[in-house]
Amino acid sequence: MMVTVNLKSLLIFSAFLRVFLIIYGEWQDTHMEVRYTDVDYLVFSDAAALVAAGKSPYQRSTYRYSPLIAFLLVPNSFVHPSWGKFIFSASDLLVGFLINAILKLRGVPEKLCTYSVMVWLLNPFTFTIGTRGNCEPIICAIILWIILCLMNGRLVQAAFWYGLVVHMRIYPIIYALPIILVLDPLFFQYGTKPALVNWSSRKSKSQQTSSCKKLMDPCCMCNFLTSLFTWRRIMFGLISGALFFLLTGIFFFLYGCDFLHEALLYHLTRTDPRHNFSIYFYHIYLHYEHELSILEKLVSFLPQIMVQLVLVFRFAQDFPFCFFVQTVAFVAFNKVMTAQYFVWFFCLLPLILPWTNMKLGGKGLVCILLWMAAQGHWLLWGYLLEFKGKNVFLQLWVAGLLFLAANTFVLINIIQQHTYSPVFQQSSRASSKKQVKQR
Repeated sequence: MMVTVNLKSLLIFSAFLRVFLIIYGEWQDTHMEVRYTDVDYLVFSDAAALVAAGKSPYQRSTYRYSPLIAFLLVPNSFVHPSWGKFIFSASDLLVGFLINAILKLRGVPEKLCTYSVMVWLLNPFTFTIGTRGNCEPIICAIILWIILCLMNGRLVQAAFWYGLVVHMRIYPIIYALPIILVLDPLFFQYGTKPALVNWSSRKSKSQQTSSCKKLMDPCCMCNFLTSLFTWRRIMFGLISGALFFLLTGIFFFLYGCDFLHEALLYHLTRTDPRHNFSIYFYHIYLHYEHELSILEKLVSFLPQIMVQLVLVFRFAQDFPFCFFVQTVAFVAFNKVMTAQYFVWFFCLLPLILPWTNMKLGGKGLVCILLWMAAQGHWLLWGYLLEFKGKNVFLQLWVAGLLFLAANTFVLINIIQQHTYSPVFQQSSRASSKKQVKQR
C-alpha cells in the first residue's frame, strides 16, 4: 500500500530533521576535529556580537555581507549561539512552502507539487546549508516571494523585496532584465490581476519552439524598445532602486567606506586566489600579486554577459525557468565558484520540474550522475591540495574545466527537454485593444 505524503507532513518531518541536525551539529563541534558548523556562521556570529556591543560588524575580518545579516543574528549573543541556524533553517522551510504556493498558482497537480517540494526539502545539500549556518536560504526565500508577488500582480511588493534582496546579495541583479521584460502592458492591466497560463495547457514541443522565438524576432524587439518605458516598469525600477540606495546610504552613514568595500564593491571585483570550482582560479592564483589587465577582466566578463543576454531574450516570459538557467550559467561562468553558490539555483529547480520532459531513469539520471561525478573529481584534487599538501594545481584546474563542461552539458539538456510555458497570458482587454489597432 502506497503512503501518501502531503505538504503538511513533509514540512513537519523536514522541520524535525533540521532541528536534529542543529543539535547534532552542536555535539560534533564539541567532540570532533572537523566542525559541522560552517566557518561563515562564526563570522556572522562575531559580527553580530560587535553590533550588539554598538560597534561595526566590519571590524570582523572577512565579514562581507549586508549589516542586516548581523542584525538578524544579534540574539546569538543573549538567546543562544544557534539562534541564527534556526532562522536560516526556518527560511529553508519557507522556501519549500513558497515552491508549493507558486506551483499551485500555476495549476500544477498537488501530487506533482509535493514531489517538486521534496526536491528542495529532502535534498542533503540544501538541508545542511541552513543547519550549518549559511544565510543563503533567506536569499532564496526572498527571490521566491518576489516570483509569487509578480504572479499575483503585486508589483509594489515585488519591487520592494527586489531592492532588498539585491542589497543583501548582489547576484540577483541578473534578474532585473527578465522582470522588466515580463512587466508588459499585454499582461498587466490596471485594476485586474494578471491571467496565468495553466500547467494543463502547456504547449507541445513544436508550438513552444515558435513561441520562445518571438522575443528574439527583430519586429518584436523593436516593439519592446519603443514601449519600454511603461509606468509599471518605471515604478518597479524607482521603488527597487530607491530602497537599494536608501539602505546603502543608511549603512554608509553608519559604517562608512568599510561597508561599501566589504558588502558591495568586494563582490563586484572579487578575485579569489584560493582553489575553487571556477575555471579562472588558476590564472588568478598565478597572477594574484599583479592586477589583472582590462583585457583579462573583459575576457572573463564577456562570456558571462553574452550567455545571460541570450538566455534572457530567449526565455524571459517563462521567467521562473529563465531565472534558473540564468543562475546556473552565472555560477558556472563566474570568476569565483564555491559550493554554497549551488543553492542559488537549487531553490529554482523545483519550479521547472513540472515542465520538463526529462525522465529520471534516462537522461535525468545521466545528468545527475555526470554533475556529481565532475564535482567529486574536483573535490578529490581539492582534498589532495588542501589536506595532503600535494602540488596538484594544474590537475585541479583541469578538473574545473571538466566541471564547467558538465554544467554546460546538463544545462543544454535541461533547456532541450523543457516545455516552454509563458507564465502570463495576454489579458482580454489588451487583446481587444490590439485588434482595434490592427483594424
